[in-house]
Amino acid sequence: MLQTARTPGLNLHTYSEVEEVTGFVGNFEVKIRKKARYVNNECNGCGACWEVCPAYGYNEFNEGLDPRRAIYASFAQAVPMLAQIDMTQCIKCGLCIKACEVDAIDFDQEDELLEVKVGSIVVATGWDEYEPETGYLGYNVYPNVITQLKLERILAPNGPTIGHLKRPSDGKEPKSVLFIQCVGSRDLTRKTYCSAGVCCMISVKNTKLIKQHGPHIDVTVAYMDIRAAGKDYEEYFTASRKEGIKYIRTNVSRLQEDPETHNLKVALQNTVGTTKLKEFEFDLVVLSSAMVPAKGIEKIASILKLEKSHDGFFKEFHSRLNPIDTKIPGIVLAGVSQGPKAISDSIASGRAAASSLARLMMKDKYRILLIRATVDNEKCAKCGLCQLNCPYDAIKVEPDGAEVNEILCRGCGACLANCPSEAITLRYYREPQYEKQIDAILENI
Repeated sequence: MLQTARTPGLNLHTYSEVEEVTGFVGNFEVKIRKKARYVNNECNGCGACWEVCPAYGYNEFNEGLDPRRAIYASFAQAVPMLAQIDMTQCIKCGLCIKACEVDAIDFDQEDELLEVKVGSIVVATGWDEYEPETGYLGYNVYPNVITQLKLERILAPNGPTIGHLKRPSDGKEPKSVLFIQCVGSRDLTRKTYCSAGVCCMISVKNTKLIKQHGPHIDVTVAYMDIRAAGKDYEEYFTASRKEGIKYIRTNVSRLQEDPETHNLKVALQNTVGTTKLKEFEFDLVVLSSAMVPAKGIEKIASILKLEKSHDGFFKEFHSRLNPIDTKIPGIVLAGVSQGPKAISDSIASGRAAASSLARLMMKDKYRILLIRATVDNEKCAKCGLCQLNCPYDAIKVEPDGAEVNEILCRGCGACLANCPSEAITLRYYREPQYEKQIDAILENI
């Protein structure tokens, strides 16, 4: 991120949201809401303000495992390193103003609306972790049932425990840890898809990290099957087994907490070789949850007029032949905005998105085939069926009749099939043309 901020010609708008996008390829107009931080650009991120702040809030970066101050920096390596104030938690005591030596605190700051013109757009929304419903496998009921993201923050050197593995209930190091795979995924009642094997490899990585922290810790993985599809992934999985990590192909039948010790009693049914239920006791349970579309994807889909697949991620123009472009020229997908991907696949799709737009933008003109819908406004009844059924949002019904945006139109013919007045025709595919072609074919018979 630091290198990104230092790149000439690259404008970085952090703590901002896209409000509106209009225009077309080569000429998009974007409105960006730059949220008020209540701290101006004189801030140098010294931390004097949050050291004196008496108010606390939910720490999003550490998954709520510890609190943060009402005035804070997003995380230690944030770019730019500016403080921001959470006004839902701030008590306006003024201590931050007194502590700031550069007069950077500004409680009167308001959101700013920026307007920029761009030629193309890359959609890279990232992803969120599936949050199980309260009570499912003890989540949000038993304190020692956590998700992979919370474990990541616990094991991180800049996390709430400074990298020491501690369980939430009492802060003690667990003697036994159970990983439960495919939580929320490959499930007909939740998410039917697999997260591209990412959950499997995260579990393998974190089991190895736990063994590095404490070789004496007993680590078990309960799985349906391990999907280690990638370069050296299978070898990495095999190496974890050699370190003594146990992998049990099993169904988790029951999970209950011992109210005195907060240990978790889990009934497992080994599906390989036996069908008997056995109860095991673990100090900590980690749920490997599915990757789900990022929060706010509905808003972005509405602003950009993009379609979504049945899994909730953005839909590409063609899943096999054109997996990067969208139905709107000049807008492409990158990373997990399209679907679950590993880091290597996200990097590859990001480069593909950059290449696709570079080829588009380096040309002086954007050329299109004029197989486009045209409207006879004298016949148009202004019923709006064409606008309703257009998958590319290329038709708008105006007071004088329907109008077709020839850049957005792809000539699919959906409007033609739905027009009750027969006011819409497809250029190069009119009925007289078809009749002439049929007559020419029949002449040779």
